[in-house]
Amino acid sequence: MTFVTSRLTLQGGATLLLGLLLLTACQPPLGAHAKARTRRLAPASTRTWTSPVNDVAGIHKIKHVVVVMQENRSFDSYFGTFPGADGIPMKDGRSVACESAAPGLPCHHLYVDHADVNGGGPHAFRNHVRDYHRGRMDGFLRQATLAHKGCADPTDPSCSNGSGVDVLGYHVPSDIPNYWALAHRYVLQDHMFEPVRSWSLPEHLWQVSEWAAHCTSRAASSCSNSPRYYGFRPPDGWTGASGRMVPKDPVYAWTDLTYLMHRHHVSWGYYVQPGSEPDCRQDAALICDSVRQRPQTPGVWNPLPAFVTVQQDHQLRNIQPTRNFVHQARSGHLPAVSWVIPSGRVSEHPPARVSAGQSYVTRLVDSVMHGKDWRSTAIFLSWDDWGGFYDHVPPPHVDYNGYGLRVPGLVISPYARTGYVDHQSLSFDAYVKFIEDDFLGGQRLDPRTDGRPDGRPDVREDNPGLGNLAYDFDFSRPPRPPAPLPVHPHTTLTG
Repeated sequence: MTFVTSRLTLQGGATLLLGLLLLTACQPPLGAHAKARTRRLAPASTRTWTSPVNDVAGIHKIKHVVVVMQENRSFDSYFGTFPGADGIPMKDGRSVACESAAPGLPCHHLYVDHADVNGGGPHAFRNHVRDYHRGRMDGFLRQATLAHKGCADPTDPSCSNGSGVDVLGYHVPSDIPNYWALAHRYVLQDHMFEPVRSWSLPEHLWQVSEWAAHCTSRAASSCSNSPRYYGFRPPDGWTGASGRMVPKDPVYAWTDLTYLMHRHHVSWGYYVQPGSEPDCRQDAALICDSVRQRPQTPGVWNPLPAFVTVQQDHQLRNIQPTRNFVHQARSGHLPAVSWVIPSGRVSEHPPARVSAGQSYVTRLVDSVMHGKDWRSTAIFLSWDDWGGFYDHVPPPHVDYNGYGLRVPGLVISPYARTGYVDHQSLSFDAYVKFIEDDFLGGQRLDPRTDGRPDGRPDVREDNPGLGNLAYDFDFSRPPRPPAPLPVHPHTTLTG
């Protein structure tokens, strides 16, 4: 059992020491059997989850939340050998896991992969089901091998670039030194899960609204659950795997977080790197042309222009190019909440280079550190889905939608704990919860209270099994000075 001795002060002078002791005592040991990590966090389709407003007084020292979302990496593929983390189980110098591409074929162990360009594997809804394989976590190589056949577009979520074996590869600190440096200096979360067991579009919808749905009109009540979501129709009129024609630009009529922020006069910005979209616009397409990505054009990584609430609240101007974020960060004019979205080239989504993504993220983080808002900022860095890469931890089951597979998560802030590995069960729902607790007085995206009833199956922020990001901070200490990293560090990445 690990005992935490840090003090967190509550409103009114009490301490949270006992709560932290209980929290860490409940964490499974790093070598615990997989079944201990697949416990159900809450029954599906319930709206009885309740939690108090985050009453850690220091949370309001955070005036700026920045969510930086990269693409397609599992936790094991980037931090599987990080000290103290729930990493790749090893025996006699190699991974315990050994996967076969098909019954009767030899199995392959995980291996160190120094390649700058990785192929990854398929990562649509159905691939999650098969990778997970009822908790066995043994479908990655077979899925990637099958998806390689006849696949012409390596960015498609149903494809695999290369032989498929590289889904078993993992990087080491010399490959991604800046990411490891941030993990050592701040907080690494080793049980962060994608909130939805699907590909990028549902996840990016979840980031800003806690749901992915299909709507038949501009009324929130017309929306129904859709974690597989196809969403966009390409110019040639492809109808999707279901055979149904989908709108070229869909309508997102359910309630998103910006609606609540607008009502509470909380500033926000959604920053899109112009260029190409990192992925196809359908999770079942085998071939697609590059699609241009712009701030005012709805897309897989830029869903907010298609939200009815954003249009009705006249908030489209808040969706801006990434260069505006860099300028606002350096000049000390960040909004309360920022989401920063990459283009394909810097996304780390195969076939994008890992080194290009690391340099892009470093530049974003450095820009905040160089500005006067650093002293009051929390940066949440993660990767939107597992990208088909192997991970050994079965995700907890919350409801039909998720959780998805495990991804890396980091907290970078002058108040973040130093070299802390957070073992709480988390998903991107925790980002939304933190924003709601810090800026909205604990108001949730709850159709019973937000004034826009929709059909979402539950209020994820109030899941009692969801960890609290406030525990990743030590607000009793003065803010730490910035520590920028080199934008182009030396790495062992090759090719």
